[in-house]
Amino acid sequence: MAESTWVRSSIGTADAHFATRLGTKSVLVLVPHIVAGTRLLDLLPLLEADHRIQIVFTSPETGDGWPATDDFLRAQGGPVLPWSQARRSDVDLVLAGSTRGLDELAAPVLLVPHGGGFGQYQPWRLRADDRHQVGLGPDQLLRAGRVRADAIVLVHDREHDLLAELCPSALPAAVVAGDIALDRLVASLPYRGQYRRALGATDEQEVVVVTSTWSPRSAFGRHPDLFDRVVAELPADRFRVVGALHPAIWSHHGYRQIRSWLADALRGGLVLVPPDEGWRAALVAADHVLGDYGSATGYGAAAGASILLAGNPDQPLLPGSPAEVLARHAPRRQPDRPLVPQLLAAARARDAAGLPGLVRGLLSSRPGRTGHILRRTMYRLLGIPEPTRAVPVSPVPLPEPVTP
Repeated sequence: MAESTWVRSSIGTADAHFATRLGTKSVLVLVPHIVAGTRLLDLLPLLEADHRIQIVFTSPETGDGWPATDDFLRAQGGPVLPWSQARRSDVDLVLAGSTRGLDELAAPVLLVPHGGGFGQYQPWRLRADDRHQVGLGPDQLLRAGRVRADAIVLVHDREHDLLAELCPSALPAAVVAGDIALDRLVASLPYRGQYRRALGATDEQEVVVVTSTWSPRSAFGRHPDLFDRVVAELPADRFRVVGALHPAIWSHHGYRQIRSWLADALRGGLVLVPPDEGWRAALVAADHVLGDYGSATGYGAAAGASILLAGNPDQPLLPGSPAEVLARHAPRRQPDRPLVPQLLAAARARDAAGLPGLVRGLLSSRPGRTGHILRRTMYRLLGIPEPTRAVPVSPVPLPEPVTP
């Protein structure tokens, strides 16, 4: 984000003479990239209607530096502070979906994972330069022997056990809260019909979501023709194909390039959801998910879709993690074989293993309670009483597909 100017701020004292509401507690939302940003947006409704709180946004200098992140922040409608200003501002709580920038802030920090939890890979078998993928080691959570966050949100009890093994000094900050993204996904299930219609699916069509994480190892990285082949092979009268790409793909390559690469598939009927929101709505609408080792595949299984795996991760998966369980139970796509029978086989595998309930249990140890635990934790860090009114878990918005 550009650091050229100091902007008018709704926090601090310099511009207090412009304020209508005085004495508010300030919450800084730290957004280094879109993935972290979308997860942090799930937390903000927990603070709604509280006149004691003012929310502002920033992106650290250590963020991704992509213009897409700046565009994402501007679209939120809140004050966006340059990093040089934010790190010198007197804030009361920092909400972070990444450890980037935390060492330059003095306020209490709540750190949440920006995917389906922290641990996916076996940390004792990773190369030294891959340990960041676990997210729970001392190299990530400690600086100069100090824990970098006051509350480290874990989605599952098994992550608490992993943290005890990898970084026991961070245990006092650990909060097993569950997965707010999963809770919103489950809250959206009763509205499946509306999501399907928003994606253009008829009652006679099955929705197939093709999803890919980022990197050359991902499904889209290894198979650039993935979407073209799926759209060409599935009869349009029976299937509606929806594409969901990891936000890092959009950020690095740009909207125009993604639409260009997928031009033939889009002309052939592919429905493409944008990077910031729409992927969860697509997964709720899905009958089938063709996905790789990214978090979206696990969320698709939790939503009830059958899973057909595309490719393998290069690292060994942590036993008992959603990705590892799917790798054991879901069939793998065979590109040289007809796709429709493979989707049917995936549905049989889902039913035989009871994958939806199994994966939900692996994604969260506190199903339906995450919002309550997170709000209680945020107000504890803010040092003010938590409001007595309940905050219901809201369904995700209707998808707005990308225009071809």
